Amino acid sequence: MNTSLQVSDQVQTPRGLALVLREANAITAIAYRDFLKLLRDRARMVSSFIFPMIFIGILGNSLQANLGSAAGYNILVFTFTGVLAQTVYQSTAQGVISLMEDRENDFSQEIFVSPISRYSIIFGKILGETLVALPQGAAILIFALVISVPLSAAQIGEMLLVGFVTALYGGAFGVMLLSVASSRRAADQIFPFLLLPQYFTAGIFAPIKVLPFYLEILSRLSPLRYAVDLTRGIYYLGQPEYDAVVLASPIANLAILGASFALFMVIGTFLFVRSERNR
Repeated sequence: MNTSLQVSDQVQTPRGLALVLREANAITAIAYRDFLKLLRDRARMVSSFIFPMIFIGILGNSLQANLGSAAGYNILVFTFTGVLAQTVYQSTAQGVISLMEDRENDFSQEIFVSPISRYSIIFGKILGETLVALPQGAAILIFALVISVPLSAAQIGEMLLVGFVTALYGGAFGVMLLSVASSRRAADQIFPFLLLPQYFTAGIFAPIKVLPFYLEILSRLSPLRYAVDLTRGIYYLGQPEYDAVVLASPIANLAILGASFALFMVIGTFLFVRSERNR
């Protein structure tokens, strides 16, 4: 009998591993739920694919035709890298706002009273929206190939990896935004106010190497700037145009993204959970 007890003890899952598996299962379940919501939302799928292509195809080609020779590099490619980063960043940040709908439906309260880490819940939401953003990024890469943007197989893989990192970062920014919003309506009003200025201060469509000091300050405070510059840094690495279009090294941008991601997650999750408890 003692032998059977010893065998039973050996096959039991260690407590630490069981906790890790429980948190991982929760993250996976929440992420899968969000990905299924995208498959059922055809309007969002269509709009999320069309608008980036309009920006790249119309605006990028127009800027290249008029300013390409003066710039000294291909503005269509410049716009492509900026729109790729902006699209996955915005998709995840905006998708996280659906937590407000969960709050209004009392779904989030049911989740937050469960024996799961609050950070796992929030990260599961971000991961789900990241999985939603990645097909959009893949569609942009396919469109870029159609309009003759130079892309090697290695660069496509690198862009997908950078897109994944950028999408996670956008989700953390979205959580930070939610922490100061009291309702879905308030979040929808605050989101454009905080995101649209970043289109211009992050250098999505136009270079920002030289800016007036007040715009330089706003640009450095813009989270999207570092995601866009990381995407360009990886794409242009080893190319002659690198110094003309890239602001900082990919390592520096990754360090900034990592530090601010952790900051957004800690502060945003803390404030959001506190608001749930005060309801």
